[in-house]
Amino acid sequence: MREVDVIGVRVEMPSNQPIVLLREVTGERYLPIWIGAVEATAIAFAQQGVVPPRPLTHDLFKDVLDATGSALSEVQITDVKDGVFYATLVFGSGAQVSARPSDSIALALRMGTRIVVAEDVLDEAGLAVPAEQEDEVEAFREFLDQVTPEDFESPEEH
Repeated sequence: MREVDVIGVRVEMPSNQPIVLLREVTGERYLPIWIGAVEATAIAFAQQGVVPPRPLTHDLFKDVLDATGSALSEVQITDVKDGVFYATLVFGSGAQVSARPSDSIALALRMGTRIVVAEDVLDEAGLAVPAEQEDEVEAFREFLDQVTPEDFESPEEH
């Protein structure tokens, strides 16, 4: 397992599909995972420190874990099959729960929990970004500094 940082979320054009971008802490591979708009908003809220007036689902789950003294030890992205990623929530008690990576990442960001990815997942779906392409990554980071959660709302939601 390799620890990753959440670089951020963006909308991939022209499909208008949100993705979350992860990067190896000690490596050069990036892992893009296509996610839903609701989860993209939840991740963006967590990264931007947005506190909604009432808890959203991921906030509620964090509050339940805090209230019951259940520590989330680690989020593991364990597998990818036919383009679908799989994750596991690992708790301090040793219990493990299967979850979608997008929900797992949103929860991990709220709880300050580390995220790791299986080496074979990075081998299969990771993208190595050579130093000469870091300009594109920097442009993506600049985009992330300007994006708002509302950018992920679909036109039907208005």
